[in-house]
Amino acid sequence: MSPSSGHGRTLAEKILARTSGVEELVPGQIVEGSVDLAMMHEQGAQTVAPFHQMGAEKVWDPDRVVVALDHWVPASTEGAAGLHRILRKFAAETNLSHFYDVGHHGICHQILAEDGWVVPGDLAVGTDSHTNMLGAMGAFATGIGPTEMAAVLALGRLWLKVPASISIQVKGSFGPGVTAKDLILRILGEVKTTGATYRAVEFSGPTIERLSMPERFTICNMTTEMGAKAGMVAPDTATFDYLAPIAKHAMHPLRADPDAQYERTISIDVDAMPPMVACPYSPDNVRPLTDVVREHVRIDQAFLGSCTNARIEDLREGAAIMKGQKVAKGVRFIVSPASTKIYDQCLKEGIIQVFTDAGAVFTNSSCSACFGGNMGILDREEVCASSSNRNFPGRMGAKEARIYLMSPAAVVASAIEGEIADPRALA
Repeated sequence: MSPSSGHGRTLAEKILARTSGVEELVPGQIVEGSVDLAMMHEQGAQTVAPFHQMGAEKVWDPDRVVVALDHWVPASTEGAAGLHRILRKFAAETNLSHFYDVGHHGICHQILAEDGWVVPGDLAVGTDSHTNMLGAMGAFATGIGPTEMAAVLALGRLWLKVPASISIQVKGSFGPGVTAKDLILRILGEVKTTGATYRAVEFSGPTIERLSMPERFTICNMTTEMGAKAGMVAPDTATFDYLAPIAKHAMHPLRADPDAQYERTISIDVDAMPPMVACPYSPDNVRPLTDVVREHVRIDQAFLGSCTNARIEDLREGAAIMKGQKVAKGVRFIVSPASTKIYDQCLKEGIIQVFTDAGAVFTNSSCSACFGGNMGILDREEVCASSSNRNFPGRMGAKEARIYLMSPAAVVASAIEGEIADPRALA
């Protein structure tokens, strides 16, 4: 149901009203929003030509643009090297000083989060579909194409269709071995990959309020796999505490009205919910992990990384399980932290040593094996246990390869056992 004049507004509607200056808006309406933060990674190289073709010479506000190399770092192909060169040249010509190049880098979404580039009330756009992750800040964060980004760089504005909103209300407490990744997989199993197409997904409820910011990043990140335009959590004390020492610009905290109108409301109770796993070949092919464990699915590779689950909390949890253990014979285990800051923390805390002593490969910060374009490519008969967000055919190499999505703890347990495993069995 679409709200009419006089009805309360959702969080997405409030942010788009603020950034467009349109007080009364409804789903389906086109508004022109003023962008608070624009981010480009390698795909952003495709914005350079249209930027110049439209006659633009200057970026509207260089201080509101972040460029981060993350997919091929260091460059692993000639094509990737070319994209990096284009972005370096463009950044120099347009005075884009917030450039995260090789040496001080990480996955673009993690950089925006840990360095405070996105704050409550923002309209944030990026040349990557998982920009949704930053909605955990109480922002409207979304991925856009290179031509759209060219217009944003020139004008600082963007046409947007106001999305209808879906409310996902979560209550209950996680049991042992159950995480935010299990929650979002369960939700995906219900909503499906097209169930929130061009919708804003708003998470609320007592369980959400207890989640840490990294856990909120995980659930908002995978709203992309539902087809959502944005995934959002209203700002609260956890948000403000996280951003207080790092926020780059002023906050505009907003919350949905009590009488906000949602297209759909989904209620989830996580009491007694088991760990979950998304089986090939879709993130919504979700089953309880215990069911898959009984099938004794042998793996060739394990991957702990990606913008979904490669924060210090994830790596600490994984290291605690891995300490004193060994990676199973015949298994390649790749661990890739989400940023150089997290890499440094792992170095100081001895986490790298734990993984390498066990036989894992601990890499530099990048998207790594998540998309199969940099490292960890799978052959057609191979199976991977992954903490990432997608397992569509060809995501990590051969289209016949099978990828199982799960929590970091389950990935580590699987690396140790050599087959899909339940981390609770190793506790």
